[in-house]
Amino acid sequence: MTDRIDIDQPLWNQNTFIGRFKHFLWVTDPRTCVVSEDTLDKAKVLVEKYRKGQEPPGTTLEQIIYAKKLYESAFHPDTGDKQNVFGRMSFQVPGGMAITGAMLQWYRTPFAVVFWQWVNQSFNALVNYTNRNAKSPTSTTQLLVAYVSATSSAMVVAVGLKQYWSKKASPIVQRYVPFAAVAAANCINIPLMRQNEITYGIDCTDENGRIVGKSKLAAAKGITQVVISRIVMCAPGMLILPVIMERAEKYKFMQKITYLHGPIQVMAVGCFLSFMVPTACALFPQRCSIKTSTLAWLEPEEFEKMKINCGDKMPARVYFNKGL
Repeated sequence: MTDRIDIDQPLWNQNTFIGRFKHFLWVTDPRTCVVSEDTLDKAKVLVEKYRKGQEPPGTTLEQIIYAKKLYESAFHPDTGDKQNVFGRMSFQVPGGMAITGAMLQWYRTPFAVVFWQWVNQSFNALVNYTNRNAKSPTSTTQLLVAYVSATSSAMVVAVGLKQYWSKKASPIVQRYVPFAAVAAANCINIPLMRQNEITYGIDCTDENGRIVGKSKLAAAKGITQVVISRIVMCAPGMLILPVIMERAEKYKFMQKITYLHGPIQVMAVGCFLSFMVPTACALFPQRCSIKTSTLAWLEPEEFEKMKINCGDKMPARVYFNKGL
């Protein structure tokens, strides 16, 4: 094999939205969720051998690229550990479409609202934990507090809006209860799940990947971007689909197949998520950055530590993994 790639770098330019979209469309392919454990392990071994220039003779570039795809879809970028299949970003489409479709279909009773918000936040908690910045470990107690807080907030918002809007709002507005609850819960779930990053800071590197220090501000920036991405990810399906269903359910043929309304919404959400998962992930660069001048102003102590570590070569920007 003559042509070689940098196995640790994306295949597309990550400085552009289109490049990031292509990368995440590729790496969040739901089909990778059904690949066997043995195949995933072999992909990891091949990636590690290729990194050292020790891949088996006759290995093709196509095999390397496919192994890279499996590796990046199933293994954590910080630790290299295999992720729980239900927490992988590649499972967002099948998992998200099932849960979101159910939330949009069964929202009329307080019990249904509470149950599906609980299911959704349990899923979100798993995704948030799986895709956290693993260099900032979170204790079991912190995870439990984050899970309970996010689930409770989603239920309170959902039930509160349900009770309020059931008396004053139109049926179409009531359909937006699930989205309001999900958006509120995301604003609580993700920061709590990654609270150690805010408390202790996350590793920041120079352009060459050398760790120069930690920053709480970088953690806050990364988490904020992830919260925005998660809300954007679910917004089109949860905002547009209710309007479509509200109008469609007025037709006689739809009134005759009420038992199919749930599956129809699940499939429709799947169509939205197939496009929105890579779109939302691509909104911000995975390798996020922050100006050292900003750190000097807002985090002077950490900035001084970085100056000591860098000596006379203080970079204009430092870089960090924002998580997903």
